[in-house]
Amino acid sequence: MVAYLDYTSPKTQFTFDVNKSRSFTKDKHNFINILGIKQLNTLENISLLDIFLSKNNVIEPHYHQNAAELVYCISGAATVSMLNPFTKQIHNYPIKPGQVVNIPQAWWHYEVATKDNTHLLAIFDAPTPEVILGSDILKLTPSNIMAHTYCLNEQEWKKTIAPIQPNTFIGPHKNCKRKKYENDQTRSTRQNPNYIHHYHHYPYNYPFASYSPSLS
Repeated sequence: MVAYLDYTSPKTQFTFDVNKSRSFTKDKHNFINILGIKQLNTLENISLLDIFLSKNNVIEPHYHQNAAELVYCISGAATVSMLNPFTKQIHNYPIKPGQVVNIPQAWWHYEVATKDNTHLLAIFDAPTPEVILGSDILKLTPSNIMAHTYCLNEQEWKKTIAPIQPNTFIGPHKNCKRKKYENDQTRSTRQNPNYIHHYHHYPYNYPFASYSPSLS
C-alpha cells in the first residue's frame, strides 16, 4: 500500500487502459505502450511496457538503471539478449508464448522479434521504468572523446554514427538507408586495399518519452 496516497480521494486510480498510453511508435506494427505510476497512481514498485513488433525489428540495446526486467512472450517469438557483466559474455535466449527471460537491473540487453505479430510484456520492479539507450550513448557522447579514448579516427567515427537517430527505441528506424551506406562502404573498400570490413551483428524517457510519428 502506498502510505502517502489518500485512498478515499476520487482521484485515486485502480484501473487504466494501457492501449491509450503510447510511449513510442515506429509504425502501426511496431510500437510500445507504457503503464507506470503516472498512469495509475496506486501502483507501487511495478510498471510495464506492452511491446508489439514485426519480424526483425529490434528493441535497441539499452539498460534500465532503476529496475530489473522480466520479459514475457504473449505471442510470436523473440530472442532476448543480454551482456553478463561478470562473465563478459552475451547470452541469447529465444522465447515463445508462455516463456520468460529475467534481466537483472542495469544489465545491457536488447530484444529481436523473430516472427511477425510478436507481443512482449516487459515488467519492472519500479514505479516507472527509466532507460539509457544505446543510440543516445553513441550519438551524444562527444566524437572527440570517443576517438581519443578508443584510438579512432574522429572523422570516420562521425561518418559511421551519422545515420544513428537518438531515441531509436525500435530499430532499424523508419528512414534507414542501409543499402546506400553499404554501397558507400563497398566503394571505400575498393579504394582502400587495407580496409577491413566489420560485419553487422544481427542476433537478434529518460524515463520513456512519448513519441508518436504518423502511422504508416
